[in-house]
Amino acid sequence: MKQFIAFVDKEFRHIIRDSRTLLIIIGLPVVEILLFGFAINMEVQNIRVAFYDPVPDDFTTDIAERIKNNTYFTFLGYMQTMNDMEEALRKDKLDLAIVFQHNFQEDIVNSGSAAVQLIANSSDPNRGNISASYASAIILGYQQEQTELTEVPFQILTENRMIYNPQMKSSYMFVPGIMGLVLMIICTIMTSVSIVREKERGTMEVLLASPLKQGTMIFAKTIPYMVISFIDFVIILLLSYFVMGVPVNGSLILLSLVAIIYISLTLTYGLTVSTLVDKQVNAIIFSATTAMIPVLMLSGMIFPVENMPVLLRAISTIVPARWFIDAVRKVMIQGQGLFVIWKELLILIGMTLFLLGVTIIKTKKRLE
Repeated sequence: MKQFIAFVDKEFRHIIRDSRTLLIIIGLPVVEILLFGFAINMEVQNIRVAFYDPVPDDFTTDIAERIKNNTYFTFLGYMQTMNDMEEALRKDKLDLAIVFQHNFQEDIVNSGSAAVQLIANSSDPNRGNISASYASAIILGYQQEQTELTEVPFQILTENRMIYNPQMKSSYMFVPGIMGLVLMIICTIMTSVSIVREKERGTMEVLLASPLKQGTMIFAKTIPYMVISFIDFVIILLLSYFVMGVPVNGSLILLSLVAIIYISLTLTYGLTVSTLVDKQVNAIIFSATTAMIPVLMLSGMIFPVENMPVLLRAISTIVPARWFIDAVRKVMIQGQGLFVIWKELLILIGMTLFLLGVTIIKTKKRLE
């Protein structure tokens, strides 16, 4: 019994001494429960809404005020023309457009009914459908209240129009997210393990002592993985288009450019990880943990970033997959061009250069 207790005590001591293992077994559950607790929010909030009201009246003004004052909506103003409304939707400046018909109040008085069109951006089908449902519920509640007050029955007809994804296929939302997740995990693990393998075999110092400059050597190491990763991207894209029926409404060249920049970033992150660990197992665990959880929880792949607390929204800005997924959705689903996704591209390029600088600095310190 004493030997058994001594053996158990020895194992506890080993675990306590290994700070990395201790961080994983204690820190990881804490991080996960906090992320799941705050990031998982199936409600849709901060819905950017605007109105087109050609002939304002008491009814349209009251309905607009109720929607504006609802906490789920962020009011962006009245549009002067339908062209302005469609342009705002096309440029992803709106989530929901509410269009009142001409002579709204007059039609209710004369015929007992009038129509409202709800135009929702459904590139994210869950957000688009719920946004329209919230607005419909507010309009229905207003109709019931007015009927009770005036004792004159009337009907407000709501027509839902889902742009970009009229069939409301969930694959439109998940395919860009899957691309971001798969490329992040594969690229990071492949690169980090490759470099750490050289360290374990003792060949890394030989490579660094070669006539090649450090930057050239690192670039040469990553080229094969970049080619393989881009092939993975093409395979995912082909399966999405031919098997899952997800359209490619934008430029294939622009979509490929986004993928190449993102792949470069993830490979660079793998190099950064390789400077922090010395064993392949640790590289795999660290890469998978730091790549998978932020992509799943904070990129907008599953849970809208707009629903998260301010702190998590701020943290999500340093998650590369968030910007990649946004860019892919805009190009692939919405058919947007370079002038709409320039912000996402600049952020991804900036992250890549930052990680590359960190990697070079860490490598130089190891050689000193």
